Amino acid sequence: MSQQSSRAVGVGRVLIAVYAVLALAATARSLFQIATKFDEAPVAYSLSLLAGVVYIVATVALLGRGRAWYFVAWAAIVLELAGVLVVGLLSLLVPALFAHPAVWSYFGIGYLFIPLVLPVLGILWLRRTRADVEAA
Repeated sequence: MSQQSSRAVGVGRVLIAVYAVLALAATARSLFQIATKFDEAPVAYSLSLLAGVVYIVATVALLGRGRAWYFVAWAAIVLELAGVLVVGLLSLLVPALFAHPAVWSYFGIGYLFIPLVLPVLGILWLRRTRADVEAA
């Protein structure tokens, strides 16, 4: 029996790789911003750190095996989708909060809308791999 997650094959590998890159980018950028200029935009930089943590959890959960990791992946990806939708909407309605952009502001425009598309693809992938979890 393989030790590799059934979600980490084929298209799943690409999805996980994108999550990993986004996790690294969002977390590193937000930590730098918090360390050097937190007083300029505490809400935006804190939300970016939250986004980075969510991407880290999603990456690890997508790599994990078993039902528990499957449900952690679902929770992380649904939280990610809710975050990008709420923050994206708030950035349009109250732009003063996001004078300095966050990862999820304007629906992830600074990251080529990947934060908006990625959770949708993640949910579709989790639905596709559900049978693998139920069979395990």
